[in-house]
Amino acid sequence: MKVHHIHKKHLINAIAVLLIFLFVYAATSKLWDFGQFKVQLGQSPILTAYAQWVAWGVPAIEYLLTLLLVMGTTRYLAFFGSLALMTMFTTYIILVLNFSDYIPCSCGGVLQDLGWTEHILFNLFFIVLSIIAILLSRNHQIRKTPIS
Repeated sequence: MKVHHIHKKHLINAIAVLLIFLFVYAATSKLWDFGQFKVQLGQSPILTAYAQWVAWGVPAIEYLLTLLLVMGTTRYLAFFGSLALMTMFTTYIILVLNFSDYIPCSCGGVLQDLGWTEHILFNLFFIVLSIIAILLSRNHQIRKTPIS
């Protein structure tokens, strides 16, 4: 079944908006309670040595992806960045759950109220959305590239 071009465009835009809301919310909640976020990262068995860099880097990347998602010319690239970031978050959770005795949650806002299974499912939902957006955007991206 072919997805009509206008429906494809609306679906791509809807996915971009969902990712924008996710990243703005997540970055802002981390920065809103930055001290707590940094302490929790410092307690991480994997990120302790890099807590300072990660504490600033993650919200910065989330805001950068937001900007790239807003601009139509960089949206395709931003979907790959979103996929990568959400995959890294999910991998981190799985590693910590399987290889650590202490599991700090450095998520902010309502996300910190999710259980670990729900958190992984939440992340997987956005991973799937990113993949769908990449696949739907792919043909449009190829047509936009100049012929050399």
